[in-house]
Amino acid sequence: MTQEPNTASVSYRARIRDMPSGDRPRERLRDAGPGALSNQELLAILLRTGGRDESAVAMASRLLSRFDGLVGLSRSGFAELCAEKGLGEAKAAQVQAALELGKRLVATQPQDRPVIRGPEDVHNLLQADMALLEQEQMRVILLNTRNQVLGSSDVYRGSVHTAVVRIGELFRDALRQNAPAIILAHNHPSGDPTPSAEDIAMTKQAIEAGELLDVDVLDHIVLAHGGFESMKTRKLAFR
Repeated sequence: MTQEPNTASVSYRARIRDMPSGDRPRERLRDAGPGALSNQELLAILLRTGGRDESAVAMASRLLSRFDGLVGLSRSGFAELCAEKGLGEAKAAQVQAALELGKRLVATQPQDRPVIRGPEDVHNLLQADMALLEQEQMRVILLNTRNQVLGSSDVYRGSVHTAVVRIGELFRDALRQNAPAIILAHNHPSGDPTPSAEDIAMTKQAIEAGELLDVDVLDHIVLAHGGFESMKTRKLAFR
């Protein structure tokens, strides 16, 4: 007679505390330092526990795969994380808090901030993330007086034009962080980076609003897998 597998035993063996002590992420961090751990192991420490059918390490691996790594995970929303199997509000909050601390640490080290000297630098900074997106996305790059990147934020996803974009939203983070200048960037899923009439009209409104708010709009870059266009270089909306 064939015996049914003992699922409780399987789940039990999947727990981190049942792993050899030298393989447990927390003990490895203690003995070898955080730099020796993989992203999966570091995330498992944040999660602390897994679910009924997977360890924290397995859950961490699943989340990194689901969101395409740490960058995708850092951009996920709170509700989106909570919807993942085994992730309640407490675990989602822990993950988002840790990732935000990492972002803020980077922001405190000005020597490591990218510098925008021209449209090509914007292209190099954003192309990998934005050029192949299947829907339009508007991003705002915040700059200091030395044109160093203070950060960037996704403002809109979907159709980017004056009927949808609220111009004030483009300056929200710049005003919060006292950024003196911004660069706008969005993608064209069609593959053609040529700015549309709607892109030009929205950019004109943004420039005018920036003059009132004392925030310079330095450029608007349109990205696509076929290349990129600088609206300032082409003198579209910019004088």
